[in-house]
Amino acid sequence: MTKKDQIIEEIRKIYDPELPVNIYELGLIYDVQVENDNHAKIKMTLTTPNCPVAESLPKEVKEGVMQVEGIDNVNLELVWDPPWNKDMMSEAAKLELNL
Repeated sequence: MTKKDQIIEEIRKIYDPELPVNIYELGLIYDVQVENDNHAKIKMTLTTPNCPVAESLPKEVKEGVMQVEGIDNVNLELVWDPPWNKDMMSEAAKLELNL
């Protein structure tokens, strides 16, 4: 399993507190990159800019990614473009939410 795959597996353990779906399947993670085998770069968004977990969720993602063996630095960028919408969810997430 690549470092990127390991990072995605850790991110899949993090759930939106209001929905029974992990944030990866919700489409909140826009990009995952690994540089020099130890530096993770994550681009993510939230469902809305005034999301109640706007401060805690990115921190939780960083902490989760740091659990991957060999990762010693995480650069997490919270982005709003493109804005999140339901079309970004995986089919599994849509099924779970009956959409």
